[in-house]
Amino acid sequence: MERLDLDMVILNAAELLTLEGASHTPKIKDNLNELGIIEKGGVAIRGNQILAVDSTKNIKRLVKPGSRPQIVDAKNKTVMPGFIDSHTHLAFAGSREHEFVQKIQGKSYMEILESGGGINVTVNATRKASKNTLVRLTQPTLSRMLEYGTTTVEGKSGYGLETNHEIKQLLALRDLNLIHPIEIVPTFMGAHVVPIKYKNKPDDYVKLVTEKMIPNVAKRGLAEFCDVFAEKGVFDIEQSRKILQAGKHHGLRPKVHADEMTTLGGAELAAEVGAVSADHLLKVSNQGIKSLAEKQIVAVLLPATALVLMKKEYAPARTLIKAGVPVALATDYNPNCMTESMQLVLTLACLNMRMTPAEAISAATINAAHAINRSHLVGSLEPNKQADILIMDVPNHAQIPYHFGVNLVHKVIKAGKVVFSTR
Repeated sequence: MERLDLDMVILNAAELLTLEGASHTPKIKDNLNELGIIEKGGVAIRGNQILAVDSTKNIKRLVKPGSRPQIVDAKNKTVMPGFIDSHTHLAFAGSREHEFVQKIQGKSYMEILESGGGINVTVNATRKASKNTLVRLTQPTLSRMLEYGTTTVEGKSGYGLETNHEIKQLLALRDLNLIHPIEIVPTFMGAHVVPIKYKNKPDDYVKLVTEKMIPNVAKRGLAEFCDVFAEKGVFDIEQSRKILQAGKHHGLRPKVHADEMTTLGGAELAAEVGAVSADHLLKVSNQGIKSLAEKQIVAVLLPATALVLMKKEYAPARTLIKAGVPVALATDYNPNCMTESMQLVLTLACLNMRMTPAEAISAATINAAHAINRSHLVGSLEPNKQADILIMDVPNHAQIPYHFGVNLVHKVIKAGKVVFSTR
């Protein structure tokens, strides 16, 4: 056995969850429950990469005599890949706690939006904020995400709704990516809502998005994906199709906010355009589920959003899994859903969507990596992948969603460096 110069070794994990074997295709059906558990497991790290994942006994044998790697003892703890939050609206200004009260009093999301509230309130505040202000406001959010175990996050624009303000949001995300340990994957979402200025001429706004915003964003390399809120009263299917096709023409891979409030056909559209993911899906049709399964499009489910909207209905996770749709989980962090905790999302997925703890962990790691085109880099603990690793202060994986309302993270390792530790 070759001895290696190592920078860090993690030893003695009660459970080490590798999530191995799903880097090329996401986990589906029964495979979601397969976590690749190694008892008394260990990880060997050099630089920012994982070199080996094995039993603690075998990892110790790899250490070259005379080398002095940092030793991280994970006794009685669970070691796993970092959480990947594959759907957030990350950088914005202002807050909407007054709408929290309105929801408690019985107003729906669409009622608040149609009265000039909702996204419009955040748009007004975000337009007034400078890029540097957005960076300053978003840094604490990223730090909380990191402390709760998120190591990679997708961030959407969509609170500018004018070309210069959309670009400002994306530039803020670019700056944050340079100064914060979390890796940010940018998505352009100028088609978040029709702004008030275009309320009676939505097709003109679609033209602005497709002919001005998308080419500008793509030319500057500010986003990898293009998203659209396909919803009754927002963007219809034909408008959404035009936006996503324009994005594809300029090299932005499509994503879809699909079938959240109504059964509009967003999932079918996602399949038609070859989207990377279809997100929300509370009202997805049977045909939509079939289409997602056939095209193996990741369904990103957002149970925290259903919670804050006080919905009795959640996305049909069990039906999606049974049909063979790859399922991922995310926070949907935004001014309407203010949580940075993927741990909470796992608990909600288990209790309100009947996912098992193992399914939820697969959905929040390797499948979430597929939802943002990062499965070759992160989402599992395997040789040659980036060393994005959580050490959870629980002796087995089932306790992660079971023990909720607290932070169970003991250490966060990002790209081979400890970036958060409780002690």
